Amino acid sequence: MSGAPPSPRPRRTSLAGRLALFAVLHAAVALAVASLVDALSGRAWLGALAGLATAVLSASAFSGRALGAAQRTMAALSDGIRSFRDGEFSLRLAASRRDELGDLISLYNELGDALRAERHDLYQRELMLETVLQGAPMAIVLTGPTGRVAYANRSACHLLHGGRRLEGHELQQVLAPAPEAMRAVLAGAEDALFTVPADGGEETYHVARRAFDLHTRRHTLYVIERLTPELRRREVEVWKKAIRVMNHEMNNSLAPIRSLVRSARLALQKPQHAHHLEGIFDTVEERATYLSEFLEGYARFARLPHPQKRAVEWREFLEGLRHLASFRVEEPLPERPGQFDPAQMQQVVINLVKNAHEAGSAEVEVSVQEAADGGAVLVVADRGRGMDEDVMRRALLPFYSSKPSGTGLGLPLCQEIVEAHGGRLRLQGRPGGGLTVTCVLPG
Repeated sequence: MSGAPPSPRPRRTSLAGRLALFAVLHAAVALAVASLVDALSGRAWLGALAGLATAVLSASAFSGRALGAAQRTMAALSDGIRSFRDGEFSLRLAASRRDELGDLISLYNELGDALRAERHDLYQRELMLETVLQGAPMAIVLTGPTGRVAYANRSACHLLHGGRRLEGHELQQVLAPAPEAMRAVLAGAEDALFTVPADGGEETYHVARRAFDLHTRRHTLYVIERLTPELRRREVEVWKKAIRVMNHEMNNSLAPIRSLVRSARLALQKPQHAHHLEGIFDTVEERATYLSEFLEGYARFARLPHPQKRAVEWREFLEGLRHLASFRVEEPLPERPGQFDPAQMQQVVINLVKNAHEAGSAEVEVSVQEAADGGAVLVVADRGRGMDEDVMRRALLPFYSSKPSGTGLGLPLCQEIVEAHGGRLRLQGRPGGGLTVTCVLPG
């Protein structure tokens, strides 16, 4: 099968070759003119002068044309490169030359095509990323080194600024009217949870932050995720799990009790086996006691009484706990007494300190500061393993525990007590490792 012959490629002449060819041609013309004048006039010097004049005029005309074309080509290339610098890649040059300058023009055009295609791809990726970010349910905010908002998606504008644009505003100024819990978490340096009042109820959020360099300048990215629907869903799952655990534990105790009761009846029918009754009754009592203690742990969480608040001196309160839990008190303590139920707050501090030690912290710090509204802020800080993002999301759910033998009631009970006092409990990672639990109590 025969095909059409390939079209012949234009012959390429180098710039140096052209110059050499024209030099030879000009020399030949000058020599011919000199010979002709010499033959006509009979004067050799006149022929030489005519040949020299011809060579000079011809070379001048040629160099003017050649240099002019080269200068126009270089000027066009300079304009094109300036357009690259300004982000414009659509300018193309006609590649009519078949020399080194023609090759340079072709290379310029190829570079422009590649840059234009790359910019198009980049624009498409940016458009896709912008669509994803704007449609994301979590609030996303990027701030620059001065704290001004460089980017905020639609959810962030609605959550933090009433739907208005955030770009260009200082984040701290935008947060000025926000609840104190939100301001405190966003002003911190670690991931944290916070809860704020909303529509007659409460909303819980998780804040994650990451710092990175963008164009050699430090930026901070905030991702604020609403957890309330997820917490409710997981709370239902946790309650189902709690029911399964209770059913399992009760069956584990009731099944052997039923078996032991049958054994006791048989022993009563056969006097020779009566000596087994004491062991049977001991085992029944042991299983019944275990079952009672197990159910009491769950009931204690469900029947938390209303706190009986009274004025309590902070130093006396904390010193009274030193024999029950090992911790170090950060000085100074507030001189103004706190207003809380001492028995319930003892349970809070003991649970938090116990959790800190179980997390591997050799030392636990407890501090108390006066709040601006006349209340108090109690902080328990440790250097243990801390919590990763997933554990922190679920740490306040009843019956959730990351420990194999944990009941999952410690932190939820602490939160229940603090909220019953009209306060709020906040978990936050500690810079350098560990966990900080903040209990904000009203005055």
